[in-house]
Amino acid sequence: MRMHKKARLEERIEACGKLVKVADLTDKNMKRAALTPEYLPFNEIFGNSNPVRLEVGCGKGKFVCELAAKNPHINFVAVEKISNVLIEALERAMAEGLKNIYFLNCAAEVLLKYFPASSVEVVYLNFSNPLPKEGYKKQRLTNPRFLEIYRGLLTAGGKIIQKTDDEAFFDYSLESYAASGFEIAEVTRGYLCGEDDVETEHERKFKEQGKLIYRAVAVAAATR
Repeated sequence: MRMHKKARLEERIEACGKLVKVADLTDKNMKRAALTPEYLPFNEIFGNSNPVRLEVGCGKGKFVCELAAKNPHINFVAVEKISNVLIEALERAMAEGLKNIYFLNCAAEVLLKYFPASSVEVVYLNFSNPLPKEGYKKQRLTNPRFLEIYRGLLTAGGKIIQKTDDEAFFDYSLESYAASGFEIAEVTRGYLCGEDDVETEHERKFKEQGKLIYRAVAVAAATR
């Protein structure tokens, strides 16, 4: 079912301009577009040099907004390619007055355009679309081509933290991490959200349905 475009969408995004970078990808070739850097000036955006964490596919922003509120000493960048969804996250962050969160309206394929190498300490992948059909394998956010992008963003020893309700996708992701040279530090089948974590909208819904939550922590190699 197609989502209806929200009323005054462009106007509302513009009103949140201090919190968001909207990608201008005139070049539809994403691989080529990513080669022209437009690095986000983190020190200017956040006014400090605190560590940066990234959520890829932030949806309506519950996870990243709550995590930013709990961790004011950490800067968060949340990426969402669908503007119609992103606006809810933007307006929530504005309403809550969060100063340590910034949004990027782009596809994951071009992240290297906006992030300097080794500038992110954690990448969060929360309930990414599992895209179960074989023909869509390369579009999965834990496909090796995306893991190579994250590797370029992560500091040495940086982490990917993934949560999903889809066991087949989870197993595929574990294989991808291992094949791409990440160390799998944690694997949990039946994860329960702890004090240091935040429950996402999907996580709450799936738990209410009696589904297991799968969580993995994959660590980038200390040397490249």
